[in-house]
Amino acid sequence: MTAPSPDNPFDQDLLPSPPGATAALLRSLIAPMRARVALTTVLLLLQQAAVQVGPLLVAYAIDRAVPAVRDHRYGPLIAVGAGYLLCALLSGGLQVAFVRQSARVSQDVLLDLRGRIFRHAQALSIDFHERYTSGRLISRSTTDVESLRELMEDGLQELVTVVLSFVYISAMLLWLDLGLGAVAVGSFIPLYFLIRVYQRRAGRVFRARSTAIAAVIVKFVETMNGIRPVRAFRRESANDTAFAELNRAHERANGDSLLEMARYVVGSRLVANTAVAGIVLWGAYRVADGSLELGVLAAAVLYLRRLYDPIDRLGMFLNSYQSAAASLEKIAGLLARTPSVPEPVAPGELPPSRAGFPGREVRFDKVRFAYRTGGEVLPRFDLTLPAGQTVAVVGATGAGKSTLAKLLARFYDPTEGRVLLDGVDLRDLPTAELRRGVVMVTQEAFLFSGSVADNIAIGRPDASRAEVERAAKVIGAHEFISALPDGYDTDVRKRGGRISAGQRQLVAFARALLADPAVLILDEATSSLDIPGERAVQRAMSTVLRGRTAVVIAHRLSTVEIADRVLVMADGRVIEDGRPAELIAGTGRFADLHQAWQDSLA
Repeated sequence: MTAPSPDNPFDQDLLPSPPGATAALLRSLIAPMRARVALTTVLLLLQQAAVQVGPLLVAYAIDRAVPAVRDHRYGPLIAVGAGYLLCALLSGGLQVAFVRQSARVSQDVLLDLRGRIFRHAQALSIDFHERYTSGRLISRSTTDVESLRELMEDGLQELVTVVLSFVYISAMLLWLDLGLGAVAVGSFIPLYFLIRVYQRRAGRVFRARSTAIAAVIVKFVETMNGIRPVRAFRRESANDTAFAELNRAHERANGDSLLEMARYVVGSRLVANTAVAGIVLWGAYRVADGSLELGVLAAAVLYLRRLYDPIDRLGMFLNSYQSAAASLEKIAGLLARTPSVPEPVAPGELPPSRAGFPGREVRFDKVRFAYRTGGEVLPRFDLTLPAGQTVAVVGATGAGKSTLAKLLARFYDPTEGRVLLDGVDLRDLPTAELRRGVVMVTQEAFLFSGSVADNIAIGRPDASRAEVERAAKVIGAHEFISALPDGYDTDVRKRGGRISAGQRQLVAFARALLADPAVLILDEATSSLDIPGERAVQRAMSTVLRGRTAVVIAHRLSTVEIADRVLVMADGRVIEDGRPAELIAGTGRFADLHQAWQDSLA
């Protein structure tokens, strides 16, 4: 597969896939239903056999049955009529059975493929999703899967029909008359080269078209997700211009695909019509001199029309095939991506925690970390957080605070070194156990469409309603939830848009509390709360954090009041470490930050 080109922004939609990944994906999709595919193939073989008997019956009728009528023998003509009717009924019945069976196979394949894309996208690591937009994932599971649907439901039948027609008809023509059959088969040589040229040229065009429509979807999704800042900063005109450019690129790609199709159709019809005209003229001459029966010529002409009529449909198949091949290549590239934070090969276990004391020790051992897109964020980093300690981490933007939190939550793995939980490397813990032990509440309290109770219970789906309400009460969210139209059953709608940002954050805190983690990470989690709301949460968190290990990352220094210990970070290093009161009384960076914060409140 061609690597993305920095000169073409649409190429950034592509993900390199290993050689043979596309074919392997296709085989894996078909393998579970080999028996059903075989049955579908048999049905089509029988249907085509019933269809292709017709011209033979016409030849027999012209050369044998009709002359027999002059001798008052009607049996052959009646037999031909009955045979033709039987073939028509068989062909129709087998076609219905084939369509039903092939539709079931194609829908099951597409169902499997959509499920794979969804599951794999969820399994991929955070760094992948930060680089590969949701719009492209939507394009993979919609537009690209739709291309495969069109191929499987329509294109494959056309291809198999054309191939079977060629085999059946070539055999019939050669059996009826060797000369006519040889000329008909020979006419497919220029058609073969024409198809190869079209396939090569169309492949490039359809890859460009698939990438262009993905770029349109990405821009649309990005704009709609960011509609508030778009309106706030009057980005409508600029977005419209950018979208129009992407739309024009898609239009050009579509135009190129139609032009290639037109070239193929014109060329194939020229070859087919020339071959039919030549064979008919030669056959008529032979009928005239008595070396060829009229019925054989009539059957040959009928067969030739059946042979060349699907040529245009073959072009439509190639059209669908190229589009589907480009789509399948992109899906294979996506599915070939492996998580940068993989499951352990030999999973380990955490030692039992002390009864009534859920907290666990956290240790960063010789950790170094750099994002793929930038320089080193954490140079050699060593840190130990005793079990049950609440640690506040402060510092300027870019100091490395959020990176520390992401490594502890194992959204990323260290470039070097280890992050240990009670002496166990996080890389040795199964994801399910790690997520039970370490919970992170971020600045963006994301809520899913559904009830408030369902959103709180995400951390523990088996929790009872009483446990959900108890967590909300402890965190201070019960009062506002009860005041909602349907209480805990109120649908918060998309992204929790029915409630305020501060209320969403309270729901997120209740969710974390219900999960009952050993380690709780708060990444600027009170930033969307007003001062009274923040105070209420701090009072609740004093209870919630008791006995747990907590890492609190904050710009607001008021949050530090609940901490046992403060770390001040700069350039990926801890430059101050101590109790809040000790650092405030000192002359270091934290004392300056605290004084500046106090002055801002004056």
